[in-house]
Amino acid sequence: MVSHLFAVSQAAVLFLMISPGARAAGMGEAFVAVADDATAAYWNPAGLAFQNGREITLMHANWLPQLVSDMYYDFLAYRQHFESLGGTLGGNVTYLSMGEQVHMDEHGTELGTFNSWDLAVTLSYATKLSEKVGFGLSARYIHSHLAPIGAGTEKGKGIADGFALDIGILYRDLLIRGLSFGANLSNMGPKITYIDAAQADPLPTNLKVGLAYKLIDMEYNRLMLAVDTNKLLVVRRGEKAEEFYQALFSAWTDDKADKLISSIGLEYVYNNMIFLRCGYYYDEDGKVKYPAFGAGLQYAQFRFDFAYVAAEQGHPLSDTMRFSLTIGI
Repeated sequence: MVSHLFAVSQAAVLFLMISPGARAAGMGEAFVAVADDATAAYWNPAGLAFQNGREITLMHANWLPQLVSDMYYDFLAYRQHFESLGGTLGGNVTYLSMGEQVHMDEHGTELGTFNSWDLAVTLSYATKLSEKVGFGLSARYIHSHLAPIGAGTEKGKGIADGFALDIGILYRDLLIRGLSFGANLSNMGPKITYIDAAQADPLPTNLKVGLAYKLIDMEYNRLMLAVDTNKLLVVRRGEKAEEFYQALFSAWTDDKADKLISSIGLEYVYNNMIFLRCGYYYDEDGKVKYPAFGAGLQYAQFRFDFAYVAAEQGHPLSDTMRFSLTIGI
């Protein structure tokens, strides 16, 4: 999800909403009911419950190339099944570099430069509740380093730490064979404070639900359709934001369909070797609408994936490309 990065900010540490994995990106970010690789800890930790063996995923993207030239996003994920634990453990590290910033005093005089960056470290566990139902939990440490000094006459530093929890469920073969349902409630945690506790900002708590259906599931040809809907559960009353446990309920009172974000995606697989993907991302409230395209190539235990966002000319997301490598160990 990316649209909240361009709307008026309701929450802090919005880098948590940047989706990892070129595979999911090529499907328009419709992945909560799929979540079948090491990136599942982000999309839906319950997806880890159905995964055996070990796998690692790495991703890099030059972020918002139409807006800035020195911003980039990196993601590293690992998962491993443990019979002794009755489930699968996963972990990932997310890093966003916002590039070099200029430090100015209250009079606009340049005093030097500094680098801004955000970091998140996540640990996940998932287990099967039945042959068809998986349940997962994630715990996340967040560090935000916006500025080593205050702005203008502010005292303190633009640095903050926080933590969050995710909870997810994945139901496979729901009602009919090949139909899956997924839901993930992510980034539940206390507000994050940079300088003034009275102006603490909420985390981007988000509910994602979706369906995935295997339209074709043959030996050499597979075709999957996935659809997702997202709701940002953040509420502000004037300058004050509600706690996340309050917003879980009060965020629904706006009763506006344009507050929902929808995604739809297709993935075609030939001989478990060649992957072709397309999707569409639609956020009316955030004014973000774009088609996405992707491809992948599997060789032995290696899978290389690529995704491209075809946003309109001049949009910050235009020409954004993601590259990821997944390795079965």
